[in-house]
Amino acid sequence: MRADRRAKQRRPHRVGEDRILSLPNVVTTARLVLVPVFVWLLLQPHHRDWFQAAVLLAALGSTDWVDGQLARRLDQVTNLGKVLDPTADRVLLATAVIGILAVGAVPIPVAAVALTREGMVAVAAVGLAIAGARRIDVTIVGKAGTFGLMCAFPLFLAGHSTIGWHRTALLFAWTAVIVGLVLGWVSVIVYIPLARKALSEGRAHAGDRKTSTA
Repeated sequence: MRADRRAKQRRPHRVGEDRILSLPNVVTTARLVLVPVFVWLLLQPHHRDWFQAAVLLAALGSTDWVDGQLARRLDQVTNLGKVLDPTADRVLLATAVIGILAVGAVPIPVAAVALTREGMVAVAAVGLAIAGARRIDVTIVGKAGTFGLMCAFPLFLAGHSTIGWHRTALLFAWTAVIVGLVLGWVSVIVYIPLARKALSEGRAHAGDRKTSTA
């Protein structure tokens, strides 16, 4: 009886959450598919396509907001999308940081701080999943931090390209990266109590299932 009561109190399953094909998921998948194109542009000789790479990276970063808005406005929030969206964020940001660092367009300390944060989040997510925690929704602070970095790194790239306003681009890049890094690390602190709660609820849910099947 107790297990049944807890089951009724859980959030009701929304229709369509288990779907795979949806417009937001298509947008997110397109972001992942275009990451190799960004790398190819970045590796062209003599910085000739760095500005184009910066524009593509900025466009891919901006679609992070687009797919989220589409999911909510079209009522197409799916379980796949909840996993695919942050995964695309991590892949895109890590590729951008490592790629731009490799060509010397971003300071090493900035890249190190950004990659350390991303690595911690990725390891924590895997560890929580193995431990049986329920999935944690992305916080607004975390999304804002990622958005700041996705603005900063294209600007760093543009700042080292051949465009006439490269110095202005570098100024905006430093502004965006400071904001993005601060919000990103604040989000790590915010995730700590959320992770504890998710782990507790995940284990409680697993215990309920064992009780109900006993």
